Amino acid sequence: MRKNLTAPLILAWTLSATAQTPDSGTFLLHKFAQNIGKEHYSLQHTEAGPQYSIDFKFVDRGSPVPLKAKLAMTQENEPRSLIIKGNTSRFSTINDSIQINDRAAFIRVDDSSYSRDLGPLAFPVAGYSPGTVQMLLLKYWESHGRPASIPILPTGAVQIRLDGDDVIDQDKPLRLRRYVISGLVWGNELLWTRTDGELVCLITNDAEGDKLEMMLEPYESLLPTLLTRAAGYGMEMFTRGTILPKAKPTAIVGGTLIDVTNGASINNSVILLDGGLIKATGRSGELAVPKGYTVIHAEGKTILPGLWDMHAHFEQAEWGPAYLAAGVTTVRDCGNEFEYINAIQGAIDGGKGVGPHIEKAGIVDGPGATGLGIIRASTPEEAVAVVKKYKDNGFVQIKIYSSIKPDVLKAICQEAHRQGLTVTGHIPEGMTIQQGIEDGMDMVNHVQYVYSVMKMGKDRSVDVNDSANQRVFRFIKEHGTVLDPTVGVFEMVFRNTKDDITRMEPAFHSLPLPLQALFSNMGMPPANADRFKPILESMSRIVKAMHDQGIPIVAGTDMGFPGYSLDRELELYVAAGLTPLEAIQTATLIPARVMKQDKVAGTIAPGHRADLIIVEGNPLTQIRDIRNVRTVVKEGQVYDPANLHGLAGFGK
Repeated sequence: MRKNLTAPLILAWTLSATAQTPDSGTFLLHKFAQNIGKEHYSLQHTEAGPQYSIDFKFVDRGSPVPLKAKLAMTQENEPRSLIIKGNTSRFSTINDSIQINDRAAFIRVDDSSYSRDLGPLAFPVAGYSPGTVQMLLLKYWESHGRPASIPILPTGAVQIRLDGDDVIDQDKPLRLRRYVISGLVWGNELLWTRTDGELVCLITNDAEGDKLEMMLEPYESLLPTLLTRAAGYGMEMFTRGTILPKAKPTAIVGGTLIDVTNGASINNSVILLDGGLIKATGRSGELAVPKGYTVIHAEGKTILPGLWDMHAHFEQAEWGPAYLAAGVTTVRDCGNEFEYINAIQGAIDGGKGVGPHIEKAGIVDGPGATGLGIIRASTPEEAVAVVKKYKDNGFVQIKIYSSIKPDVLKAICQEAHRQGLTVTGHIPEGMTIQQGIEDGMDMVNHVQYVYSVMKMGKDRSVDVNDSANQRVFRFIKEHGTVLDPTVGVFEMVFRNTKDDITRMEPAFHSLPLPLQALFSNMGMPPANADRFKPILESMSRIVKAMHDQGIPIVAGTDMGFPGYSLDRELELYVAAGLTPLEAIQTATLIPARVMKQDKVAGTIAPGHRADLIIVEGNPLTQIRDIRNVRTVVKEGQVYDPANLHGLAGFGK
């Protein structure tokens, strides 16, 4: 239930912002809706002002992520210092110290230190965690008259907006205030507080890019409700006050139309779109443009089907416009919170949000401390129930995660096939790819599961022509198994952090600043990167060998640079030896086939969905031209990539 804020209510809320913060509190931390840890704060009252001691820790898939922080404030609600040290994800650390005195700040970030003069406003906050610091940032914003922007330390600025109120129907209706904070992580964080200003829920993204939720302990049961609302509100922010483009009869004329089945092209083409479908294709002079059609001129450009990202994780609403801006009109979401992805898909399909088509793969894991999410199966009976839950909610696949036991895997596959679903995912721990396939897996995520069963040299390199390795390829082909290699993930993990990241992502500096900070330190020191280079090179050779054997390869990113990482995945396939056409097929024709959508998608043909992109240049001769998307069409709706990137917070 959503209501407009009245002036008296706003005044009451402003006054309540000065309410005393409790002397202690505990937030329960969640990922994939699973409680994976907690954050506890305690408040000490000193002569100088209140001081908060914060202990934050979660365990993500068996890896501890601990962090400790101290935030000191003056009696006048001005920050004095913030000291924060520990981990912000399984792969990232933080070690910051900020001291404020007389409108100047002394800042230490890891081994570097510097001073900074301050204006009238400044608040120390080093990222999404701890949530206590964000709660106090919100109170600082309230007590300083709700400024349009607040500079934050060590760098950046945040914008905070009171977005409305929510009434949660329980035994006794609960009214919560809803806020949006932008500028701290990529995109918009959603926060709910009680009317006294105490933080109840924060939905954010951790330093891995995964969605993470913090819930004040007494309110944990509200998480599914707030996740669903967060998806709707996040999508609504893109459409609020604007009118989404509507599909109307459109003719695209003058461009070079590519048939991705065989690489044939039609120069000076005409493509007619109506009712969200492709009505006809032909050449100028042979196919007339009907009266009343809007004409898009594509002279000198290339027209391709909309791209598929076959390993997505739609972690926040901003992924929607970011995908579309890069020409990705369909994604396979390979595991997400159940309520969240259902709400995201519903918003997009219902015209209340901006984003690609979503093919949902529902994640399931087994028991144990290293498991992921709350949807688990420990027995064959539980496996059947999980498949039914996903089938009944419009999922087309089951995504296996790493703690599933062999007998449960077999039961999942059998029930999924009986229900008309396919099965993809990780190969569970203790199993080989051959065993996973024999138990019924139709598809496998990540090339690492092929690499791990290869015969290797002393430097861990792989000779794909070795007879033992050829037997692995034959086994995969004979079973018709589909692979999404996600080579770009391993390129990022094994990256030499001293290398220029723009070699990997030319548009890096157009990314939102929080994403630039997130990615710039991903990788390894030079010595480690050199040791892993044979592995990365072997993975590329494996992709080429699988393709040559006729094993279906589909391009997927497992997130990465939003939208752009699909382009990089295709570039890596070409670097491995695929032709540009073959690489493009892994993101168009082949995904549509393996997802049984080739009668309606994957190529530009009459009767298919009107999903296509217009690019500058010709990706068939230079694969990097796939990045030059000038127009995106999804179900006949025409989008400007620059506008879409603006919605997602990207620069030019």
